[in-house]
Amino acid sequence: MPAEMEEMITNLKQNTIKIQEHGKRADNILRSMLQHSRGGSVEKQSSDINALLEEAVTLTYHGMRAQDSNFDLQIESSLDATIGKMEVIPQEISRAFLNIIGNACYEAYRKKMQNGENFLPLLSVSTKKLGKELRISIRDNGNGIPKSIRDKLFTPFFTTKPTGQGTGLGLSMSYDIIVQKHNGQISYETEEGRFTEFIILLPYNPVPIAVG
Repeated sequence: MPAEMEEMITNLKQNTIKIQEHGKRADNILRSMLQHSRGGSVEKQSSDINALLEEAVTLTYHGMRAQDSNFDLQIESSLDATIGKMEVIPQEISRAFLNIIGNACYEAYRKKMQNGENFLPLLSVSTKKLGKELRISIRDNGNGIPKSIRDKLFTPFFTTKPTGQGTGLGLSMSYDIIVQKHNGQISYETEEGRFTEFIILLPYNPVPIAVG
């Protein structure tokens, strides 16, 4: 068998495994969301925040690619490897990440549609341990948030997306998840025409590493 054919088959096998893994993760998140919407009990679990963030980025990216084959953007990540695991409600944190990352990708790509091929849409995510807090940053280089709507961002059912493309519940739910369910904080920094950065602060409660 030619070397090129073998390499192609190997790549196909690897891609199939990755698709299966991401599919299982997406299924678990969606099942957890459905359980929550039905009033099921959801408890905190020992969770890898970096892994949850990376999964949310991957799911969002491939989800948007599935909707629009032309969608693409550059992704940068800077994750603090010393965080370890924390006690959080993983499906809820994942939902908040998905909401915010989805908005970021949408805005960065929308700016590319407005500015043409010379503009490179960018999503940047990071985690950083800051004493008794964990800082999570999700940043895009879209058009920023207009001053006229900033006080409405976390209001339920408020959306700037076209009809049928947004429910207006993403940021509202994310606020409840971070603030009400995890005793954290969520804020943003933005500059019109340049960027928006959402900043999540969670109480840093690392799970002790088992020994023996």
